[in-house]
Amino acid sequence: MKTLLRRAGWVCVALVALLVLYQLWIFLLVLWWSHFNPSSTSFMDIRLDELQEKRPKAELRHEWVPYERISVHLKRAVIAAEDDSFVDHEGFDWEGIQRALEKNQRKGRAVAGGSTISQQLAKNLFLSPTRSYFRKAQEAVITVMIETVWSKRRILEVYLNVVEWGTGIFGCEAAARRYYGVPASRLGPDEAARLAVMLPNPRKYEKQFGPRLAAHAARIRGRMAYAQVP
Repeated sequence: MKTLLRRAGWVCVALVALLVLYQLWIFLLVLWWSHFNPSSTSFMDIRLDELQEKRPKAELRHEWVPYERISVHLKRAVIAAEDDSFVDHEGFDWEGIQRALEKNQRKGRAVAGGSTISQQLAKNLFLSPTRSYFRKAQEAVITVMIETVWSKRRILEVYLNVVEWGTGIFGCEAAARRYYGVPASRLGPDEAARLAVMLPNPRKYEKQFGPRLAAHAARIRGRMAYAQVP
């Protein structure tokens, strides 16, 4: 019995050590990406694998653009649509989370998430679309790392450059050229609002942008003037 307990103890120690090393690896990447742009993300790798299962030569559409070459209208639209307290919170919008929980309870299912831009970025960079308590906990840890090391400007820059905007489309430059035939720097308020409302489910909304989503885009267009941009 003592031998079994000792072995179990060593297994626990080994697992904890591996978990700590994994967190350290993530933190080092977060540090590196505070100055250097990520060439790929976990979400990109997952989507590319899915595409190449059907078409082995499939490639993602993605082109990095610096913060200064991203339309301020898109910055305002995404903040208004996804995280209107972005510049004020430290990674988590507790009021937004509470509102999402209450909405989900009323609907009887998960219809709202309450995730901030920082949380979404953490998930996109390192995790997967699957839902689990462990993934949510890991997302929270990475969010704290990102908010501690990066400025709000850097967080928004990376987010806009890596977020998914359709099948095989990642980042605002590829999205602007795909949907409007212009670079991200030339997006106007209306185009920006329409792109912003696609973010919760871009692969669906690139095919079905109906009247309900158009009305939501119009509401976001009206709120953009009040969005604070870093």
